[in-house]
Amino acid sequence: MGTASVALVTGAGGGLGAAIARALAGRGHDLVLNDLEPSERLEALAAELRALGVRVEIMAQDIAQVAHLPGYVAGVAARMGGLDVLVNNAGVSVLSRGDLLEVTPESFDRCIAVNLRAQFFLTQAVARHMLAAPSARRRAIVTITTVAVDHVVGRVLAEYSMSKAGLAHMVQHFAARLAPQNIDCFEIRPGMMQTPMTSTSREKYDRLIAEGFVPAGRWGELDEIGKVVATMASGEFAYAVGQTIHIDGGMRMKMF
Repeated sequence: MGTASVALVTGAGGGLGAAIARALAGRGHDLVLNDLEPSERLEALAAELRALGVRVEIMAQDIAQVAHLPGYVAGVAARMGGLDVLVNNAGVSVLSRGDLLEVTPESFDRCIAVNLRAQFFLTQAVARHMLAAPSARRRAIVTITTVAVDHVVGRVLAEYSMSKAGLAHMVQHFAARLAPQNIDCFEIRPGMMQTPMTSTSREKYDRLIAEGFVPAGRWGELDEIGKVVATMASGEFAYAVGQTIHIDGGMRMKMF
């Protein structure tokens, strides 16, 4: 096994995935960048991170193809000499923002397939690998959900929020199962972040922020999520089993 901790970041081709990868690289982790397929964006990110002195490999895989995940995880570990950190960041939004009564089976099934089913079985495959390959290093699985899990109800994102709520429960189950084996499981709930997923509703969210819906009074920055992921992956919070970290500017707080 190599001397550096190895982290697998799913959805690394997106803005949040890239921010997470940068933060982990800044902490000295070697990285596997995952997305549906290789891209120029991933190649540019890999080159940027290699300049920091860490090893970076691009290993594409559609995580919704769950039958392939055990082999994929084994391939990651074999190529990198181990696997110490998983960041469940990949996800999809709804096919069409609209009334709950208009949600289609296609949009519902897509959110469940990618945001919940795929991440459950990827986490399972990584956990199995970690248990089969004991390490003196404390390891971590960090899962990105959303403030809309239980503190905020979106009128147009029901199937997305429901899939993420399932992830929140998933983290608790894996945390209880893996804590005795020195594997930390954490959930991070972002609030309003400027990503492609929120770009179609930017005007609406700008108005909500101006009206005080976010106590911090601003959008969240992607690197703020990255820094927290890297901190939770450090192994320094061994007794914080299954904790949820809210990076939401206070959105979950009910003010009067």
